[in-house]
Amino acid sequence: MSLIPYALTRPLLFGMDAEAAHELTMDMLARGQRTPLQWAWCNETVDDPIELAGLTFPNRVGLAAGLDKNARCIDALGAMGFGFVEVGTVTPKAQPGNPKPRMFRLPEARALINRLGFNNDGLDAFLRNVQQARFRTLPRKHPMLLGLNIGKNASTPIENATSDYLTCLEGVYPHADYVTVNISSPNTQNLRALQSDAALDSLLGAIAERREALTEQYSQTDGRGATKPRRVPIFVKIAPDLDEAQVSVIAATLQRHGMDGVVASPLEAKLIREACGDDFLIVTPGIRPSFAQANDQKRIATPASALKDGASMLVIGRPITQADEPAEAARMIIEEMEAI
Repeated sequence: MSLIPYALTRPLLFGMDAEAAHELTMDMLARGQRTPLQWAWCNETVDDPIELAGLTFPNRVGLAAGLDKNARCIDALGAMGFGFVEVGTVTPKAQPGNPKPRMFRLPEARALINRLGFNNDGLDAFLRNVQQARFRTLPRKHPMLLGLNIGKNASTPIENATSDYLTCLEGVYPHADYVTVNISSPNTQNLRALQSDAALDSLLGAIAERREALTEQYSQTDGRGATKPRRVPIFVKIAPDLDEAQVSVIAATLQRHGMDGVVASPLEAKLIREACGDDFLIVTPGIRPSFAQANDQKRIATPASALKDGASMLVIGRPITQADEPAEAARMIIEEMEAI
């Protein structure tokens, strides 16, 4: 159980600009991780393993990319009980993102509007931070998994976007348990054009080809001297507002190029599950029931309905409170899966 109740810190954080509060929190986590201060927020990791895409996830609850864009707080976030943590989005070169203000609170919905625009310190700084993480050295039966989320620079013309994604893929590949190709952000101009039929086919074809080369480059030798290729699963993050025809085309393209999973909205998850089958990994946002009841049921799902409609895993991409910590969410999912 965390030693810092959210109710105690909320007035302080809400007295600040939203982005300033975010940066303060991330700075504190970065400074406190791997020190005794980490006990202030650490939680147990619920052991409810599931095997998907060739990986063993400790449980179905993860942290969405976007919170820790520069991979500064991997160990701190891992201590909260997540089964997997995804950091980024990282781009080849550092970029400031969109002009401020660009984060806006919606207190009545317990949510934020995010218009950051892939602000990050660039690939080199990102990789230095990833290499400093120590979560894989912890004595756990099922270690937390790390996802690395990649994107394109805003200054890169959309016709040259593939080059940015390949640069990032080559950099993160040896350090990732899985890689997510982010083509969904509305905050980078023209990025969603990559979801069109020809553009997506070209991008994923190039990524699949480069992965084959990297699989051999980073092959590993076991204790008996046998060489085993290191194939890192690749997921694709798509926009949450696509129609059925668009989702069907994307699902076919993902399968054609051997992608291992998708990050999608709960509504899209059902369509993708029908198209791609039971073994395809689908990650969707996990929304608390009280929030879903107060908002549009067509676009928002509870964990129970998301899992029933095809989701494999759930990510938290919103504020974490005392009553909504990863361990509690994982226990809730176990109960809901038993009831489905």
